[in-house]
Amino acid sequence: MEYLQIEGGRPLKGQVRIQGSKNAALPILAAAVLNPGKTILHRCPRIRDVEAMLDILKNLGCKVAWERDTVCIDARGLASYTISREHAKQMRSSITLLGSLLGRTGQAYIPYPGGCVIGERPIDLHIAGLKKMGVEFPESPEGVEARCSRLKGDRLVLGFPSVGATENLLQAAVLAEGTTWIFGAAREPEILELCRFLNSMGAKIAGAGTSRIRITGVKKLHDTEYTIAADRIVAGTYLCAAVACGGEAALLGAPVSHMQGMFPVFWKMGARLHLEGEALVIQAPGRCFGVSGIETLPYPGFPTDLQSPLMAALCRTRGMSSIRENIFEARFKIVEELRSMGARIRVEKNRAFIQGVENLQGGNLYARELRGGAALCVAAACAQGQSRIYDCRYILRGYENVTGDLKNLGIMVQ
Repeated sequence: MEYLQIEGGRPLKGQVRIQGSKNAALPILAAAVLNPGKTILHRCPRIRDVEAMLDILKNLGCKVAWERDTVCIDARGLASYTISREHAKQMRSSITLLGSLLGRTGQAYIPYPGGCVIGERPIDLHIAGLKKMGVEFPESPEGVEARCSRLKGDRLVLGFPSVGATENLLQAAVLAEGTTWIFGAAREPEILELCRFLNSMGAKIAGAGTSRIRITGVKKLHDTEYTIAADRIVAGTYLCAAVACGGEAALLGAPVSHMQGMFPVFWKMGARLHLEGEALVIQAPGRCFGVSGIETLPYPGFPTDLQSPLMAALCRTRGMSSIRENIFEARFKIVEELRSMGARIRVEKNRAFIQGVENLQGGNLYARELRGGAALCVAAACAQGQSRIYDCRYILRGYENVTGDLKNLGIMVQ
């Protein structure tokens, strides 16, 4: 689509079913190559990033079949360990294949990945951990080249709980010789999902969801069938839309246990949340309260992926709000777009101060990255008048049916 047109200014009223998790699906798809057989995944979201990952798997020699929200990957024909530059530049998550390709073939070549422009994402933690497991990295100016004769378990310590590094080290360790310990591991729900998926293939992983994970290497994995968890960031985006617009929304199948770090912020804004059967229901006043001292942190803290949608919601609250971004230094790229709508935002290094205004005004807006694009949907939904959001391809990287979801929540979308 050329643009997404939203008529804002109405309170939410409706319900939406939450799609499968993007951040869980991508590493699970990468891990599927570890098994020289079939993997069946249910609730796999039909989003651009998943399509890009499946294209990479097909290019490596895997067979892929997709019916509704179920994907079948047959990795028996894996014939290459090299990811093309064209595929790598489409998404940063291509680096997640480093550990799985090393585990399956002992070799990997991945051009430096592309994706969203939200800041640097160095892979030094990935490389340092894999080196301890016996991987060599010949110098390559245009990408990551890796090879090993035999992966060996070791004691790995992460100086920062990097999600990507934890995912790669987990995948490399499951078929390694001996036992691998990962200390300082990321605790995000997507790591827990990856561990559960690998265990369903015959891996031996203990401590998933904690900062200390033990992986006992096995000789081979087997076929599996697995259902991916619902997307906590998509659910959180629609919570942000509710507190921005006011009204009531029911999120069917929302992964409530994965969202505990978000709820205190919405409570402080004046929203009420409760469960009705499988639905997480949010009720929000017409104009919520500002909240100061919000910080993005590794799980279980407030997620950086939800910072931009929350900022959009805070623009029309009562009083002053502040956000400190601790994960990605360029997450504030949405500020200029929000200011063009009448938002009052001041940025000092990694902190943003938002003085709430009574109303935002619709306008022509441009998405620059995935979560910022979703945030513009939140801003447009609560703004007075009509907005057009251009470069919607970014939003489609992570939101399966954003137009349908917004309509189901009572937002006028064309």
